[in-house]
Amino acid sequence: MLKNTGRNPTASELKEAKRIASLPGHVLRGHPSAISSDKSKLAHINTYVQLPEFYIDMPFTCRDCGKEEIWKAADQKWYYEEMKGHIDARAVRCHDCRIARKENNA
Repeated sequence: MLKNTGRNPTASELKEAKRIASLPGHVLRGHPSAISSDKSKLAHINTYVQLPEFYIDMPFTCRDCGKEEIWKAADQKWYYEEMKGHIDARAVRCHDCRIARKENNA
């Protein structure tokens, strides 16, 4: 079985991700799909905003083509904690548009 990457989600996967993302924070904290953050790996972030306690799958619409995808919680954890991305960064382009943009800028 292929790993669910958030690319090309089904309508039901998108609907569920949107439902979960709309839940209040105190409910999300205990949700089975929430992945805990490692605050020691977020020390690179110099901000006055509160660092995340957990990550959840976040649906988004590509700013270039309008396609809906899901930024998976595990991918967020990797981006913020391992790649040291800024905590204000969000997924804004689908996988295909990111690849096309990289090829055009190369």
